[in-house]
Amino acid sequence: MQVTIRQQDHTLVAGLAGDWELETPIPRFDRVVEEGAPGGQLQAVAFQTTELGEWDSSLLTFLLQGMNYCEAHDLEFQDDGLPEDIARLLQLARAVPEKVVERAETRAPFLARVGTKGIASYDAFLASVGFLGEVAGSFSRFLLFRTRLRWQDFWVVVQSNGSGALPIVTLISFLVGLIIAFLGAVVLMRFGAGFYVSYLVGYGMLREMGALMTGIIMAGRTGAAFAAELGSMKITEEIDAFETLGLSPVDHLVLPRVLGLSVMMPLLTIYAMFVGIVGGMLVSVTLMDLSMTQFIGGLLTPVTLADGLLGVFKGTVFGLIIGIAGCMRGMQTGNDAGAVGRAATSAVVTGITLIIIANAIIDWLSALLGV
Repeated sequence: MQVTIRQQDHTLVAGLAGDWELETPIPRFDRVVEEGAPGGQLQAVAFQTTELGEWDSSLLTFLLQGMNYCEAHDLEFQDDGLPEDIARLLQLARAVPEKVVERAETRAPFLARVGTKGIASYDAFLASVGFLGEVAGSFSRFLLFRTRLRWQDFWVVVQSNGSGALPIVTLISFLVGLIIAFLGAVVLMRFGAGFYVSYLVGYGMLREMGALMTGIIMAGRTGAAFAAELGSMKITEEIDAFETLGLSPVDHLVLPRVLGLSVMMPLLTIYAMFVGIVGGMLVSVTLMDLSMTQFIGGLLTPVTLADGLLGVFKGTVFGLIIGIAGCMRGMQTGNDAGAVGRAATSAVVTGITLIIIANAIIDWLSALLGV
């Protein structure tokens, strides 16, 4: 691309020659004029394109710079010497002037923000209650043999939350048992009551920590997985396809996952109790010089079957909470790129929060009933 500048009377004539392509750097119009324009007063800018070869949008960019230069210096921009196609494109480019829209950032009043948050919370509560009702309706239809359960999905959930979850449950439960026994040993040995550490480990693992830690582990592991799976299906419109075919997504997607996790959570809770007690026994035998017989005897004397059944009941409730919370967040996934990640995070937060609340309510009711 070449640009030659000459002055004719009070008009600056720019000769355009060669091929104008984007691969070649575009010259700046103002620099070309400053370097090549002779002295004298100017009134207009014209162009000569007899030697112009092939061109693309790079030529239009150069000419737009020329139009801006003319506007800035009160010069007339003459497009008579330009090809008809170029002149028409320039007219289209300048038909709608650029408009800078300033974004008005006004902070809503405090009461308005509180009202907005309240309405959003109320809508979220209604959506949660509605989803819980749909799950309950689906479960009742399953009990009345009015719907078919996708047993393949059910067994996949059972397998992934059975043998697939054993390593992490084993590690956490064993360490929790160690911690409870170690803390109990440090405190009880001061009063010469180190023998009762077995009661502390058994009572803590059977009634509280076995079910609670298993629930938190599964909320972060399985609840997030349920939300991510259903969220991906929501984005790819697979759930919409179920509804288009007249099939209930709750019956075919949510129910197998909730039932599978509810079946496995009591078994994982029992396993976590056993592993935690073994960890506590290891600390008692090595740190406090207790024999295994003494530890087991101290465990069986005060701890009753009701303590273990209460822990298993908690595990079952926690399984329902995790399954419903994970599936609900997955079904409520948005359509943007980060929606699946937000749904998984929300499922974990919701699951753990509801587990803690449910655990407190069950303990309160147990205290009232004397269990």
